[in-house]
Parts: sequence; structure tokens; C-alpha cells
Amino acid sequence: MNSERSSSGNQSCVRVQLGDRSYDIQISSGEVGRFIDLILEAIPDLSHALLISDEAVESPWADQLKAAFEQKAVTVRVSDTSVRSGEGSKSIEEFNRLLQWILTEGGDRKSVVVAVGGGVIGDLAGYVAASFARGVRFVQVPTTLLAMVDSSVGGKTGINLPTAKNMVGAFWQPSLVLIDSDVLSTLPDRSYLSGLAEVVKYGVIDDADFFVWLEANALHLVNRQSDAVRYAIEKSCESKARVVGEDERETSGRRAILNYGHTFAHAIEATCGYGKLLHGEAVSIGMEMAARLAQRLGLVSDDLLQRQTRLLVECRLPVVLPEADPDQMLPVMMRDKKVEHGKLRFILPSQIGAVDLVGDVEKDFVREVILETR
Repeated sequence: MNSERSSSGNQSCVRVQLGDRSYDIQISSGEVGRFIDLILEAIPDLSHALLISDEAVESPWADQLKAAFEQKAVTVRVSDTSVRSGEGSKSIEEFNRLLQWILTEGGDRKSVVVAVGGGVIGDLAGYVAASFARGVRFVQVPTTLLAMVDSSVGGKTGINLPTAKNMVGAFWQPSLVLIDSDVLSTLPDRSYLSGLAEVVKYGVIDDADFFVWLEANALHLVNRQSDAVRYAIEKSCESKARVVGEDERETSGRRAILNYGHTFAHAIEATCGYGKLLHGEAVSIGMEMAARLAQRLGLVSDDLLQRQTRLLVECRLPVVLPEADPDQMLPVMMRDKKVEHGKLRFILPSQIGAVDLVGDVEKDFVREVILETR
């Protein structure tokens, strides 16, 4: 077994099983005040915390954590800095700034990075933690739905090059992931809904029963009904933990299923400009393109495409992109990490709850589905 879940009341714990690098994903609602206790329990020798937060959540969440450290852990020295919101901060320049900041703050190999924010902060701060002094421990405190169900779990960290997303990075597992669904109350609607794309993804790639539950509960999720949101987070984290436990560093190919829709999505982001579309919005359109490609290749029935499209639309996610340009997207896709010997490869569905890595896909087919999705 590569993941375990236990629950009590409004709290649950998903265990990511990675031998001596195993860690817990603590999921709760209204329990931010307990985060410091959980951090100290997981890292009892903590003496210096380096809080790196998105400027959009510096107040109240990062400030609340800093105050809790000062109140409950008086022997822990706390340094804090914030990062400008947006994908543009996952840059070599910001990476360098944070490394220099840690040096200035007297960081050493026993310092612990605490990332407070969405996927951008988790990826960036995680890569800083992986790189400083050849690796220091870090804790993920995701504050967006997308980060809670995807980027905070699994140890992928990194930054972007100007024309290639996530091309520089490292596998570096956190010591702990702390999720409180109440934090989502301050998240703008568009950002919150963007995260539902990754939730839907888990139903398509790994859990058919969860997909059926999503079809029945889409409206509850859109309306942020607390129990539904927490359950969706738990099931998504279980799927992510299970896949990561089976293939931590993408050596067997199993972990590649998590990239469903992402080959298209990364090309969309790179050609439309980082920030025009939120990542989850690009993933939603990318999943639409991928399902259409699977249909065109005869891998799935019309029913799968229709069910996925209907669910994405019910989650108020985009499924078309009028400015999609295959002439711009295809060169970007040829730089995707799944390309092999100059041939495009895609994660494509075979049925709800299962996907396969499909190679040697003709560019003409790819071009056609991009045009269909405009």
C-alpha cells in the first residue's frame, strides 16, 4: 500500500508511503491554530523557520503562522519574506533572491523552509529548499485548492525558463503538508474554480467511483460546501499519494499519468503568456484536447468525452480556447519531457478511471484537436 488515510471528525490524515521519506498530509477545517503543534511534532528539532509566502496570503495566513510560532515556539527563530503573486515569480531571478535571503538570515542545514501559498510558492520555495546547502527540510502549507490537491504533494519542485514551464527543478519531498479547507474562504472564485480541474483529473485518471461522485456533487463543490470540498481534497490527495508512492521519480512511467492534459496545458500557458490563463484553466482545456485526441485515435467512446466535458462545464471551467494556435503550440509541445526520439507522447484516457501513455502520435491529429477546441 502506497498511501493510508485515517479520519476523525473534521480532520483526516493521508500518509504518503516513501520509506524513510514518508510524510503526512494533514487535512482539516478550522484548525490553522494547530499547525505549529503539528510542525513541531513532525520536526521536533526545529530551531529556525524560513517562511516564504505569496504576498496575497501574507495577511492573514503567513502572519498568523508567524504569530503562532512566536507564541507557541519561543525557542524557534522565524524569518519571513513574501513573493509577488503569479507564475512569473517561478524564475531564476526570484530563485536567486531567495537563496541570498536565506544566507542573509543566517540559514543553515538545520533551517526549515515553510511554503505558504499556492503552487507557485510551493514549487519555488521547494526548489530553494532542495538547493540550499544541498537540501534542507521544508513544509508545505498550500492556500489554494489546486495546490492542496496537486502541487503540494509528491515532491516536484522547480522554476520556469522563459519558454519552458517547470524545466528546471528537483524531486524534494516535504516533511509535512498542512491543509485547512477554511483557508479557501479568502480565495477568489476564479482561483478556487481553477483548482477543480485537478480534482476532476483524478477521477479520470485513477478513480472512476470518485468521478461519479463528482458528477453528483459538482454544484456542492462550486458553491464551496465544506464537507464536499474536504472530501474532494481527501480523495484527490489519496490518488496523488498512491501514484507517487508507486513511482516517486517517474522511473516506471506510472507517475506520468498525473500529467493528463498537461502537455497541451503547458503549451497553452507558454504561447498565451504565463498569467493570462490560470494553471487549472489551462489544464481543463488541455484535458478537453486530450480526450478529443483519444476519441480521434479510437481509444474512447463519445460518452467519455461528453461526460468529461459536461463535468468540467458544471465546475465552471473553460473547455475552449479561441486563440489556440497549433503553429505556436506544437513547437512548445516538442520540448515536453515526455517526447521520445522526436515523437510526441500523450497521457490519454482509455476509460473513466484509467489512462495510458500513447506514443508516436501524428502531429496532424494534434493540430486537428487544437483547432476543434477553439
